[in-house]
Amino acid sequence: MKIELKEITVREVAENYADNAEEGVVGYNGRLNIRPKYQREFIYDEKKRNAVIDTILKGFPLNVMYWVKNEDTMFEVLDGQQRTVSFCQYVNDDFSVNHRSFLNLTETEKQQILNYKLMIYFCEGNDKEKLDWFEIINIAGERLTKQELRNAVYTGTWLSDAKLKFSKTNCGASVISKDYVTGSSIRQDILETALKWISKGEIEAYMSAHQHDPNANELWTYFRNVIEWVKLTLPKYRKEMKGLDWGGLYDEFKDHVFDTAKLEQEIQTLMMDDDVTGKKGIYSYIFNRQEKHLSLRAFSESQKRTAYEKQQGICTKCRKHFEFPQLQADHVTPWSKGGHTTPDNCQMLCATCNRKKSDV
Repeated sequence: MKIELKEITVREVAENYADNAEEGVVGYNGRLNIRPKYQREFIYDEKKRNAVIDTILKGFPLNVMYWVKNEDTMFEVLDGQQRTVSFCQYVNDDFSVNHRSFLNLTETEKQQILNYKLMIYFCEGNDKEKLDWFEIINIAGERLTKQELRNAVYTGTWLSDAKLKFSKTNCGASVISKDYVTGSSIRQDILETALKWISKGEIEAYMSAHQHDPNANELWTYFRNVIEWVKLTLPKYRKEMKGLDWGGLYDEFKDHVFDTAKLEQEIQTLMMDDDVTGKKGIYSYIFNRQEKHLSLRAFSESQKRTAYEKQQGICTKCRKHFEFPQLQADHVTPWSKGGHTTPDNCQMLCATCNRKKSDV
């Protein structure tokens, strides 16, 4: 991994600065991708933006920034986008600080800003080296998410198209999945979710394999199919449906034929069951029937002690005596067969007998 610290002036970075809604934000005489097309939008508020200019005018140091050298000899801002946009916009006379725009400054003040030296790390290397480095450095300013770090490594035609579909405010992915996927499109959360689903968690491997594809149509089609499958299979929406691993469920059960009315009836029953404490887990359970998703209510210490005393410390299966900590609470009638977590349905078993019963 090659990492080189350089001093670059504001004048150089702001040279031929351009902010185009379609093409992104560029500077450094066209060689720096400050905000790549459809990446995170400018999120600094007025106070933070003005603080950048004030810091430069006073000659105080800004935190070090990081640029990535891409395969096409272009650079891309990894960390420092918000600060870079702030001083470039000011030099471009896009806003004022304390009622003074750049054009209203004295010539001395203008030169002070333009000649201000930024400390910038130039980073280049293979994919793994970049990710390893980016994850251990202390990112300054607005911290980058894991997916934003990946985006800095796997730049290319595929990523540009993926950002168009997944990373813009009110983008297509955000519109169709807002009720089912958590996070922000501009912080790359939706893109990360889609990648996690399609790659079975191997996001870096997927991005590396598709980095030079002409578009991200495969990912976009898959994501739409997942969301459409959820909406058709479970037409009644509940807030508990947001943030679940719908991709995993889709991959496993997309070819099954479900009676949507029966699924809804079962969901209603489970939602009203006091023993089911993990309401979000209901949606995984109705497909794979694994009770662990339901976080079934456990017997209280009081209920367990009452059952223990009633049994006089005797395991109801092997009939051997045990001290209280050595016995485990068990449902006489299993939850799956209608049993509830109530005192009259509690029995104390030794670990061996409880395990044997579970294995049946």
